[in-house]
Amino acid sequence: MEKKLPGVYPATKKDGTTYYRSSITFQRKHISLGSYDSASMACGAYLEATELLKDSALSLHDYSSLRILPFEKWVTLINFRDNHLYFATPIYLYKKYFEYFLSPKESLKFDLDDLFYYSTRKIMKRGRHFFVADYGMQVNIANRYGIKNYAVHGRDYRFVNGDNLDFRYENIEVMNIYHGVSRQENKKGIFYVAKIHLNGNYTIGKYATETEAAIAYNKAIDIVKKAGVTKNFVPNYLEGLSPSSYADIYSKLPVSDKILNYRLE
Repeated sequence: MEKKLPGVYPATKKDGTTYYRSSITFQRKHISLGSYDSASMACGAYLEATELLKDSALSLHDYSSLRILPFEKWVTLINFRDNHLYFATPIYLYKKYFEYFLSPKESLKFDLDDLFYYSTRKIMKRGRHFFVADYGMQVNIANRYGIKNYAVHGRDYRFVNGDNLDFRYENIEVMNIYHGVSRQENKKGIFYVAKIHLNGNYTIGKYATETEAAIAYNKAIDIVKKAGVTKNFVPNYLEGLSPSSYADIYSKLPVSDKILNYRLE
């Protein structure tokens, strides 16, 4: 009779193949450690988890590719050991923020206010962008911080401390929140430029406020659509502005002659 190894539970796949589940109970919490092809590997995962939970000297930096446990589980176990909170996602808590680990060498920082959100959602990376699955859709996490999908780093937003993996609210400065609007500065001060993309970028005008530039962009959309442009532009939505105030600003805003006289070629 085969001797039962600690933390190992044999199971059978639908095709009849045997595999081995590994789990551990710590501080009355039953934690799954994953599934493995052999009993010895499953037991090795259990022994690693046991050592990790008992030895506070072991840290996140002690992980290597030679470990049996996957890195995500390594993070969750250390956080549970140190902070007595278990999360299914690879989060490690600090006093004022937490890190979400994508790999041993890459992690994102978030405020504690976001803990519930990311403790229940897996972050995925595609190119330079980070996404979560939310109600069956992939959602760019930058949107959570007021950064639009079309936004350009350095022009529309910036990370104050220069770390583009630090999503703490105080580190994110959104400079341009509207479509087609960019904030600029010269010796006379700050102004806002509105542009619209047709068969190239067309400058709509320069304006004293961000609100005026956003409304000018909307006005340009209306003008070029009347000229026959069928492109699906997204107009700017301005909160806190009454319809009468919006209409008053809209009617008075100057728009460049190139927009007023635009014709389809």
